[in-house]
Amino acid sequence: MAGLNLAKCRKIVRAAFAKGKEMGMEPLSVVVLDQGGNVLAFERQDGASAGRFQIADGKANAALMLGKPSSHAMERAERQPYATDALNGVYGGRFVPLTGGVLVKDKKGVIMGAVGVTGDTSENDALCAVAGIEAATFFAEA
Repeated sequence: MAGLNLAKCRKIVRAAFAKGKEMGMEPLSVVVLDQGGNVLAFERQDGASAGRFQIADGKANAALMLGKPSSHAMERAERQPYATDALNGVYGGRFVPLTGGVLVKDKKGVIMGAVGVTGDTSENDALCAVAGIEAATFFAEA
């Protein structure tokens, strides 16, 4: 299985957008990060509001920094907002504790990176991220 190269990243983005269209979602923005948090790809659909890169990036980065989907960060933020405030400070504002940051894993379960989606409900964002990851023949942890 090839790593997270540009062709795979583009497939993730296209499939995430296709899932959003299929479900009648609001315009989406999708970012793909490597395991070090570096941006490999980002696209924003026509009509998506400003600031979407930062939200998508923060969701994906939250997943990477915790080694768990960003839904775990959201649950923690609800219980311990001071902890997620501290994490956001530590990570320079790149920690958004909302569902929609999904880990990309290989067949052995090794984290390859993360996908962050924003634009619709957080739960729908995560569905689109999973669709994109699976279309690129990786495994999603949402």
